[in-house]
Amino acid sequence: MALRLQLGVGRARSRARVARSISILIVAEVRLYRDGLARSLDRRNGIRVVGAAVDLKHAVAQVREHTPDIVLFDDVPDGTSGIRELVEAASDAKVIVLGVGEAEADVIAYAEAGVSGFVERESSLEDLIACIRSVANDDLLCSPRVAAILLQRVKALSSVNGGAPPPPLPLTLRQLEVLQLVDAGLSNKEIAQRLCLEVSTVKNHVHQILDKLQVQSRSEAAAALRSWAKVSIGIALFVESEDFFPWLGALPF
Repeated sequence: MALRLQLGVGRARSRARVARSISILIVAEVRLYRDGLARSLDRRNGIRVVGAAVDLKHAVAQVREHTPDIVLFDDVPDGTSGIRELVEAASDAKVIVLGVGEAEADVIAYAEAGVSGFVERESSLEDLIACIRSVANDDLLCSPRVAAILLQRVKALSSVNGGAPPPPLPLTLRQLEVLQLVDAGLSNKEIAQRLCLEVSTVKNHVHQILDKLQVQSRSEAAAALRSWAKVSIGIALFVESEDFFPWLGALPF
């Protein structure tokens, strides 16, 4: 089972899927690991490695030089202490943490710093490839363990901030997907292509979204989504398996 999360809804997003390859920067202390991972990724269609760095200091310089789409950061002891600087330097890129361990505090620290993806220690190369492609399209294939940690964090912060979650958006899961793509700047035709729908179906969804949110324009609807996301700690959870549908009643949708 896989969970799809979108982290930091308020951050800048790509406007559409693009046909060009995904550029990757690898940050890892062990050269053998860096070189092996680079060669494995370079063999994949649509992925190219543009650089490598041994630590965060060199990574920041490499990010500014190569402007990669995604930075792969190998989790190391005390790695959370400097990750925020890397995330800020890679403002136009997304950071994926590799080899995330069992410590819940590390997952939370990375998420709060703005990391876009997690690949656990027991994950395979195929899992990493799937994560890269998903994060490049503003999604995250997230393990149930990581999802549970993040949801517990949201619950804890909600309790601190008054105990009650924000009012749910009166939208279906499909309408939420459409609205997020509207917020990303996609046209009805682009949304239809992304979600494999008819353009007329997308138009109908947009009309229903405007009606349910009681707004007059697409920009107002997008603003409503961003406002809700800000209150919700910027974490939106979507589920891909029907096994998780019972959770929906407890989630802020």
